[in-house]
Amino acid sequence: MPSKITERWDLYDHHRNPTGKSHLRGTPLGKDCYHLIVHVCIFNQQNQLLIQQRQADKIGFPNMWDLSAAGSALQGETSQQAAEREVAEELGVNIDLSNQRPRLTVSVSEGFDDYWMLYQEITPDQLTLQISEVQAARWATEAEVLALSEAGKFIPYFFLKELFRLKDGQESTLPEAIE
Repeated sequence: MPSKITERWDLYDHHRNPTGKSHLRGTPLGKDCYHLIVHVCIFNQQNQLLIQQRQADKIGFPNMWDLSAAGSALQGETSQQAAEREVAEELGVNIDLSNQRPRLTVSVSEGFDDYWMLYQEITPDQLTLQISEVQAARWATEAEVLALSEAGKFIPYFFLKELFRLKDGQESTLPEAIE
């Protein structure tokens, strides 16, 4: 994998069509250029979410708790490939998303955020944290995640109160899409 300094991302138009252009991480995105970001939420059978705490020197949200794994798709990667790679890099765990698609996709100012959700039983001894990005990881109940959020210690995802229902496609209180 390239270092953060030399990471290249594929660029997309506002309809998520590939433009055929790439972008060097850390430089400003051009007008009407977007990139792909992935987030992975790993749940266990006890209805707990595997969360990670970001390192203190991270530019965005230092020391805060986050979903299981996240990052930008590298040039040539699909959303699925990027999600599987990010989990392997940050947590040292292999996942298989080949029979899934993202549970949620959100358009953000610089791109498209795909949220992958899966069940996988993982024990603490199976984790190998990427020390440059992750300082801790643990299982958390919905109540624990919401308490961390209320205390300002969890990245403020707009859907966090619905996350544990979204994972199974259950009804949530999020507004329905307008077609």
